Amino acid sequence: MPAVLITGAQWGDEGKGRATDLLGSRVDYVVKFNGGNNAGHTVVVGEEKYALHLLPSGILTPGVTPVISNGVVIDLEVLKGELDALSGRGVDVSRLKVSANAHVITAYHRTLDKVTERFLGKRQIGTTGRGIGPAYADKINRVGIRIQDIFDEGILRQKVEAALDFKNQVLVKIYNRRAISADEIVDDLLSYREMLEPMVCDTGLLLHEAMQTDKTILFEAGQATMLDIDHGTYPFVTSSNATAGGASTGSGCLLHSSIASFPSSRRTRRASALAPSRRSFSTNQVTTFARKASSSAPPPGGHAAAVGMTPRWRGTRRASTVSPTSC
Repeated sequence: MPAVLITGAQWGDEGKGRATDLLGSRVDYVVKFNGGNNAGHTVVVGEEKYALHLLPSGILTPGVTPVISNGVVIDLEVLKGELDALSGRGVDVSRLKVSANAHVITAYHRTLDKVTERFLGKRQIGTTGRGIGPAYADKINRVGIRIQDIFDEGILRQKVEAALDFKNQVLVKIYNRRAISADEIVDDLLSYREMLEPMVCDTGLLLHEAMQTDKTILFEAGQATMLDIDHGTYPFVTSSNATAGGASTGSGCLLHSSIASFPSSRRTRRASALAPSRRSFSTNQVTTFARKASSSAPPPGGHAAAVGMTPRWRGTRRASTVSPTSC
């Protein structure tokens, strides 16, 4: 029942995608547990280069089930764009699973992100303007929209109207922007329901059952340690937990660990030949494979470190929550 966690020890760009792809042929699931489309990995497979922002890197590895878990905030337009782009290049994306509990980035989140940042002037934080911060803020304020809400139009409309009652006041009276129509938001979100239906499930239960059946899971962090909302260079941080603890809360899996650090370069190149078998592996093996992969890394001065974790699951089976479809 092994699992591996890969996270950056600095501010990102340490080469997490490289490490994920290196170990991809040896795992059954690759899980993204935090962040949104404000980060990304560049993965090079042969002569093909793939830029992934929201999808886990494991989606490029045949036989691996990629998972977007509950700790991620999802821009559905970006998700559809990435899936369509990969499908057009012959990549099988049908294995993707998305948590019913993951929160959704809407148009009003993106608008608020941009106008708020601009209003700060010299005190700007440097957000990407993609609505990640406002979406996480709504999650904590308990007014967020979740993936499962898209499957009940009545609940979806109620939540959107409640959110916009306040947000339109802010947009109009503080930032001198036009009010956003609830119908516009609801219609946009409902347009993705057909795309989401076959991939949405209780991913926490899915991963728990995978661990109980001796499957190998790789947890892939977005951003890095120094951008963690609690442990990073606050306030110049992201809005989620990019460290090891975020893997547990962001996926619903309990992790116990021993840690091994290893260097990696920013770009990812498939190195499946370094992984002789598919099944479970020890922390020492992870370190060994990573050292081999880093032989082509750039000279000193580049960022470093991903973290590998080998936990054991001892929890009890969790009851399934709302799930439009089974996994």
